[in-house]
Parts: sequence; C-alpha cells; structure tokens
Amino acid sequence: MLTTTLTAVQKRANFRTALDSGKLLRFPGAHSPLIAMQLAELGFDGIYISGGALSAELGYPDIGLTTMSEVTQRGHQITRVTDLPTIIDIDTGFGEPMNAYRTVREMEDLGLASCHIEDQILPKRCGHLANKQLVDRDAMCRRVRAAADAKRDANFMLIARTDSRAVEGLDASIDRAKSYVDAGADMIFPEAMTDEAEFERFRQSISVPLLANMTEFGKSQLLSTTQLANLGYNLVIYPVTSLRLAMNAIETNFTQIRDDGTQINVVPNMQTRQRLYELLQYEQYSQFDEAIYNFLDAL
Repeated sequence: MLTTTLTAVQKRANFRTALDSGKLLRFPGAHSPLIAMQLAELGFDGIYISGGALSAELGYPDIGLTTMSEVTQRGHQITRVTDLPTIIDIDTGFGEPMNAYRTVREMEDLGLASCHIEDQILPKRCGHLANKQLVDRDAMCRRVRAAADAKRDANFMLIARTDSRAVEGLDASIDRAKSYVDAGADMIFPEAMTDEAEFERFRQSISVPLLANMTEFGKSQLLSTTQLANLGYNLVIYPVTSLRLAMNAIETNFTQIRDDGTQINVVPNMQTRQRLYELLQYEQYSQFDEAIYNFLDAL
C-alpha cells in the first residue's frame, strides 16, 4: 500500500542477483506509476522508463528537451509503487561529466536501480532515427567514468548505451563498447542493431551483461525472448510499447465516441472500475482507514 515494500538497496541487490542467474530479464516501458503497477502484477522482471516516452507524454519530441528534475521525479514516482527494479534513461547525462555525476547521485537517492547514459551529442535524436551525431570516444568515456564514480551502492547498475552502429559501423561500435566497460560501465546497451547476426557479434565481443532494445517501428529486427536468450542477452526492454498501445486505443475509441455521440459502444474495451480498484489496492486503503479511525475502541 502506498509504496514499495522493499528498500532501494534491496531492489538493486535483487537486480544483480537476477542478472547473475543467466535468465533473460524482461523490462517493459512504463511512463506512469499506474502502468508500472500493472506490469508488475503481470509478472515482468522489472520496469524501464524511456526518455522518449517521457518526452512524448510531455508533448515533446525525443531530442533532449526534458530536464533532469522532470526525469528524476518521474523516475521516483514510478519506482516507489513497485518492488521491481527500475532502469531509467538519462540521455546524455544532462550536461558535462559533472552533471552526469550529479544525475547518478539523484537516481540513487530517489530509489532507481539503474540508468543508462548514451554517446550522442545534444540535441540528441531517437536511437532509431537517421542523422545521429556522436561525441568522440574519449568524451563518452569521461561521461561514463564520472557516472561510475558517483555510485555509492555497488549494485546500482550503470549502463552505457552506444548509438554508434548506425554512424560508424558495427566494428567501431563494439570497440566503443569495450572502452565504456573499461571506463566503468556495468552493462552495455548497443542501440539500433539491425538483425540477429549483429546482436550475436556484440555478445561474442563484450563480456559484461548486454541489453537488447526491442522497440517497434525501428531499425532492429524484433527478436523473441527465446532468440535473445539463445544469443546470451541478459535483458530486453520494450521501451515505448505501453505508450503506443494506450495512444492507439485512445484514438480509436474516442473517434468512435465522437462519431456515435456516446461511449456505450466502447465500454467493453475499457478497464472496469472494479479492476482499477483491484490494481490500486483500494480495499487495503479502506481497511487501513477503518482500523485507524475505529472510535469504538475508545469506548
């Protein structure tokens, strides 16, 4: 009720243990606390908070317009409602290496289990769009090193994302990833791999855990959990899936409401009041309230 039952330290330790298990972990994207609660109830392994989804929710394109405070506070709002570990996207770290250092400190303080930082320059672009620009390898290594130095909890997972595959080619991308590991990254997120063979090459070349991004409408072939597990990947994210599903449902059903002049024909498509209250644990709040304000005990 109200918040997670585990501390941030416990969630981070659980995340490390799960990564060591060899099982492929599934982290769907959630841009709101309610969605995170739903995903946790469905039995997923963790929650992912996409910078692109947060930007879209605020009405912005994914070009780095969100601020550190907007991202960190939404991260806290989401991670507080579930016992699952949460990974959050911090784009390029919101500035220079010192800003990346501060950002990681904020993420630790607000209960996140992990974050990923990328090697683009500002204004950044969605990882599956053309014309991305990168900082040089040394600059990104300074970012990663600063972020790694900021960690106080050894179980906080620092993930380095490289967008270099589409800019410099696969071999250069692998070389960058190795440098980021040397700089202190705990995990590598190779963005915009095109097919199964490229995912396999990365796994053969990098010794630390790997994250696979299975975003829709992008450059990557959508691989199944079986394929990714067989390739030796440790974690898969579905970053914007919940937003896309929700927005399509809203557009489709409100179009019908507009045309019909009533919502009666789309009620079967809705989550019921009872189901929402179950998810929110409404009854537990009522029981708590009644127990606290039972004035009969004072008679």
